Amino acid sequence: MRSKLLAGLQDGSIVPYLGPGVLADVKHAVTGAPIPADSDSLIYAMNDGKPMAPKLMYEFPRAAMNVELKRGRTTVTKFLTRTYGETPWTRGALHDWLKEIAPHYVIDINRDTQLQDSYAAVPHTLIVGIARIGGTDYRYKIYAWDGSAYRRVETIDTSKPILFKPMGTPRPEAVYIASDADYVDFITELMGGFSIPPEVKELRKGKQYLLMGMRLNRDTERMVMADMIYSAAEPSGWVFIKEPTDKERRFCRKVGLEILEEDVFEFIGAAVAA
Repeated sequence: MRSKLLAGLQDGSIVPYLGPGVLADVKHAVTGAPIPADSDSLIYAMNDGKPMAPKLMYEFPRAAMNVELKRGRTTVTKFLTRTYGETPWTRGALHDWLKEIAPHYVIDINRDTQLQDSYAAVPHTLIVGIARIGGTDYRYKIYAWDGSAYRRVETIDTSKPILFKPMGTPRPEAVYIASDADYVDFITELMGGFSIPPEVKELRKGKQYLLMGMRLNRDTERMVMADMIYSAAEPSGWVFIKEPTDKERRFCRKVGLEILEEDVFEFIGAAVAA
């Protein structure tokens, strides 16, 4: 199975889909504090290290919506930019591993820049999800990286690597899907076909996916994922979940994902050793 997955990642038949868990080993370069990546740690970081009300602790988008309503959308944007664009972090082992494989197409639902750093030496296309922006039916922006700078483009050169960051990134401009309202808008247009560029819709047909650092017990992330992998092969792919819940098992059966009951870091550790 390991060799099959590695071969598929290298030849482009298997697409890596990165969740918060891939950043589990990333630390603040000075203090050693872990990067806030999953829902709970993001809520604590956004609220000065303190928990919020139990109903808001359920999921980061709900907490972000509360902050947005009280202090404005820019407060959430500034928090995410400060966290991911202005704070020095150590390099993640999975990102170094992925850089060596250099997949042609990667989906990354995190908002950090490590994936972009991995591809900084090669021209590539960056797709960033957007929400609640007037004047366009589409819920994405496309940028071409020439090796030194990003520039806005309208079409995708599919001969170059494609990095899809549906939940946003601080670079080249700080744009994020964060609050409940953002997700509702983005997912509505995702289901309608307006959140994915046409070139990617064509490219993704018949692909399989390897979900890394993802738990599948949150409705929001499951809805995004199910639409992002639409028109996948059968089975759709695999997900690393060391101790899956019954809810996760049922969902994976429904969408055609096979659960690999091991830690993703064990998998890449073995790959590196080999």
